Amino acid sequence: MALASDEHPEIIRTERGLTIAGTRITLYDVMDYVTAQYPPKFIQGLFELTEEQINAALAYIESNRVEVETEYQQVLKEAEELQQYYKEQNRELVTRIAAQPPKPGTEVAWEKLRAAQAKRKSKV
Repeated sequence: MALASDEHPEIIRTERGLTIAGTRITLYDVMDYVTAQYPPKFIQGLFELTEEQINAALAYIESNRVEVETEYQQVLKEAEELQQYYKEQNRELVTRIAAQPPKPGTEVAWEKLRAAQAKRKSKV
């Protein structure tokens, strides 16, 4: 594993991208919450990071904003492409499963689900 920079030894580059050393958490994971303007303490708690780890991640993001933002946008693009690929791959399977009748003994639960869905749609 290579250091992302000599200034920030807490951030390393792995096969997953820029990562907080000692974790599997990428800076792109953190960026999801930074861009949504979540407070640092929330992000720290969410990922169970130490104060040093979250501070290092945020400092790296701030001092290398263009690089991190560019990589983050690429990660988002690849995730969207992957999601579309699997959605397309599974379209027929999902349609086939949806067309199957409910399993015996689950009719009451399905009826409750349909009623809840109809109620929710009527509110919209």
